[in-house]
Amino acid sequence: MQQILYFFIKNSYKLLFLLLLGISFALIIKSHSFHRSEYINSANNLTGGVYKNINSINEYLSLKEKNEILAEENARLKELLFNKKDTVLKFKKLKFNEALFYTVKKAKVIKNSYNTKENYLTINAGEKDSIRSSMGVVNEKGIVGIIEKTSKNYATIISILNTRLKINAKIKNSDHFGSLNWDGKNVGYIQLIDVPRLANIKKGDSIVTGADSDIFPENIPIGKIDKVFIDTKTNYYTINVRLFNDMTALGYVYIISNSHKEEKQKLEKETLAK
Repeated sequence: MQQILYFFIKNSYKLLFLLLLGISFALIIKSHSFHRSEYINSANNLTGGVYKNINSINEYLSLKEKNEILAEENARLKELLFNKKDTVLKFKKLKFNEALFYTVKKAKVIKNSYNTKENYLTINAGEKDSIRSSMGVVNEKGIVGIIEKTSKNYATIISILNTRLKINAKIKNSDHFGSLNWDGKNVGYIQLIDVPRLANIKKGDSIVTGADSDIFPENIPIGKIDKVFIDTKTNYYTINVRLFNDMTALGYVYIISNSHKEEKQKLEKETLAK
């Protein structure tokens, strides 16, 4: 307390000067409309700038929530898209109460490996979110992998950059298909093998998921043809495909469930058993 009193006594002339200066400014602003107008404008500019910066900070802090909302909306739109026979969404004709062939859930990648021959990812969704093994995983650019194992809150994905994984894929322009299988070398490329020599192939053609897949809807993008080789042992094409996806930088992904998969597999198994 004594230090505070000492401060006021020591600086009394300065404080008195500042007080009188403040009173003078107040009287000038109050008695002159021009000065009052300039003061108000200056104050508005100052407070406006402060509010703008505060709003920018609030918007930045709310990005996570907005990204979550966008991811949910993307999941819903992808669900609608995968259930259409063509790739054009005609919203006036959509029936939201009809049984969906495919359902889509969103999740976020929280761990990603891409520097071994057998790579995996981990996502922050699991059994409580109806995630099960053997479900397909995609993002906005194309396929990512297939659900391998699940726990209550998490799931692991066998990446397309895994030499053990094979996925049915086709050349979009010709409908000739083969098996997508990574050779374990370059993370930006994957190989389409066992493509028949009858296929009309050229560099730049798109590679997409095939109709024979029980996991992925048909025509999901994978990449573009970069190089074509002939396997001397099988006499089939091996195609080097440049991936649309950057598998080293994955954020939100979408998990696809095929509600007709078990029925189809059961029928095919019964047919082969005869």
